[in-house]
Amino acid sequence: MPSTREIRRRIRSVSNTAQITKAMQMVASSKMRRAQDRVQYSRPYAEQIRGLVSRLASVTDTEELGEEVELLKQRPVRKVGYLVISPDRGLCGALPGNINRKLANSALEEQRRLESNGITPNIEYIAVGRKSRDFLVRTQQQLIAEFTNLGDRPGMNDASAIAQVAVDAFIKGDVDVVYLAYPKFVNTVTQVPTVEQLLPVQPPTGEADTKEALDYIYEPDAKEIFKALLPRYVDVQVYQALLETIASFYSAQMVAMKNATDSAKELIQDLTLTYNKARQSAITTQILEVVSGAEALG
Repeated sequence: MPSTREIRRRIRSVSNTAQITKAMQMVASSKMRRAQDRVQYSRPYAEQIRGLVSRLASVTDTEELGEEVELLKQRPVRKVGYLVISPDRGLCGALPGNINRKLANSALEEQRRLESNGITPNIEYIAVGRKSRDFLVRTQQQLIAEFTNLGDRPGMNDASAIAQVAVDAFIKGDVDVVYLAYPKFVNTVTQVPTVEQLLPVQPPTGEADTKEALDYIYEPDAKEIFKALLPRYVDVQVYQALLETIASFYSAQMVAMKNATDSAKELIQDLTLTYNKARQSAITTQILEVVSGAEALG
């Protein structure tokens, strides 16, 4: 059994750790609320632009338009691109690992699907966040761009710069399809790693059918508005994914720090019990030694 001095040192060490994790939990809780508010406020705008794209696609011949608009062009898939968004920092539980695992599984499935058709795929990655960047570098993947230290409040300009890299690679033919991987925020304890197709743009289906069909008058015309709206639609998808990632990060960090604080408190209780037993044992031993000495002298 360790000495009482060693146990006291261990208790002090665990107590200091519990204070740190408690402080991080409070900070993450405060930032989590603001991040969740930004996600909730941005979702109606993202849903509206998704619905507008759907309505425009329903009144526009997208197959014919795909020959004119680069973002709609469907090409035989030989080169695949992934835009993965992850946190810059750790101490958020299994969130980074879940994102990287989802990304790796998706890339492996895509590779097997293409190889089954006799195609040797070339997969390239755009990393947003240090955790995904480090994972891709560690696994020796082909990284064409990286974005880190975007902060807690990324703007639309940041999203546009990230999306532009993917759009340029798609237009130049460096990739034939681009997938977007990010953690989708559901609630404080649930963040779902998600992979969606970003390019070529696939207009949402069913949005226009959920409401009563209305005959809109577009000026100059639906085709021109649709062509002008597509780049903005891609930017909004990336921007929404950034906000979802930040909200997921602080939610996961708050839960992880709360679990760490609770575990530290339980460990302190166990160590205190062990310390009391060791102290009682030492006192009992001392009493027996005094009694034995008194009997020997008597």
